Amino acid sequence: MPKLLLAAARTRPVRASVSALPMTHKMVRRFIAGPDAPSALAVTKSLRDQGLAVTLDVLGEDVTDRAQAAATAAAYRSLLGSLSDAGLADRAEVSVKLSALGQALGADGDKIALENAFSVATAAAEAGTTMTLDMEDHTTVDSTLGVLRELREQHPWVGAVLQAALYRTEGDCRDLAGSGSRVRLVKGAYAEPASVAHPRKTDVDAAYRRCMEILFAGQGHPMIATHDMALVADACALGRARGDWELQMLYGIRADEQRLLASAGVDVRVYLPFGTDWYGYYIRRLAERPANMLFLLRHLGS
Repeated sequence: MPKLLLAAARTRPVRASVSALPMTHKMVRRFIAGPDAPSALAVTKSLRDQGLAVTLDVLGEDVTDRAQAAATAAAYRSLLGSLSDAGLADRAEVSVKLSALGQALGADGDKIALENAFSVATAAAEAGTTMTLDMEDHTTVDSTLGVLRELREQHPWVGAVLQAALYRTEGDCRDLAGSGSRVRLVKGAYAEPASVAHPRKTDVDAAYRRCMEILFAGQGHPMIATHDMALVADACALGRARGDWELQMLYGIRADEQRLLASAGVDVRVYLPFGTDWYGYYIRRLAERPANMLFLLRHLGS
């Protein structure tokens, strides 16, 4: 099924048909802030006023053109300037996919992605906020962590994302649980082979709990990203012994719970994507793991 979905995503007639569906438009309105930075800033302000923090994602990934990668970096720098000008930088950071900054551009991909990511991190520092590197499929983990290490030489607060579904992640959590390290723990949205990832949901959940315990036992800043309320409860219990942690959820999912948790004193950050490249984003999520789309559709009426 993933291959069929990705093939469909590349055909213009299918793209046009899916884009015209009322259900698709409803989904986009619910889970994406809007087509541009002003839309994202308006939603960011609204979330901030509700007591929530935000991490902003400029939609787009798998860039195959150096100019497009540079344009994405420029969009992030402009966004960060706007956050600063609007007085929102104290509660809003940015999340960046290295594949959107040129990671896949051949032998020079890591160098190009690092240069672009460094420019975004510098802009974040100037704005008075932070940046987190999103993690993609398992083939990019070593490259992404390598870029992270280089960025942290001058910007030690750059955040990392680790996926509990991967067998290697408990070790990566130990490596990144040091003082000042910001780590977002997710279950993992990619359809990975059984050779590198836990194939069963119960095993992923168990691995997530083990990874949480490692991060909370460390000296860094755990960023627990989940909509699983049992895991949320576990995180809150672990977090009671320390104040330096946060919970993260996607925009448009469990909005009531986000506000309730924030009102109870939990530092809640909302992952807020925006931009016009929403079609490919959702088709890829569906191709990676169909349960993700079923989960979103189940919550459309909530």
